[in-house]
Amino acid sequence: MRHASLTVFAAFALSAAMTALAQKAPPPPKLEPLPEPPPPAPEIAADPELQPQVTIVYRENETIEEFRVNGRLTMVKVTPRHGRPYYLVAGGPDGGFVRRDSLDSGLKVPLWVLFEF
Repeated sequence: MRHASLTVFAAFALSAAMTALAQKAPPPPKLEPLPEPPPPAPEIAADPELQPQVTIVYRENETIEEFRVNGRLTMVKVTPRHGRPYYLVAGGPDGGFVRRDSLDSGLKVPLWVLFEF
């Protein structure tokens, strides 16, 4: 008798699960278009020297992009023909450039799983 009641319970649970899966999900909400970005600050927009100037140099085995702000070289992106790009960023301890494989700051925000279903 116990085996029969378990079978009936399993069939009921399966029927309820199938009914729940068969119900249609509500349509996704309509997304609104993104607003226009704000204009740049007047002091930046009025002075073209504050906008970064990019110089691209193509070589046989690599592409070099030099970023200058106000005439000062601030960053160099080197993209080899075969391999991953890397960056030379100004601001080393001796005033030189520091090599970085990405522009990621290295800040890792801790993530914890609070609930799982």
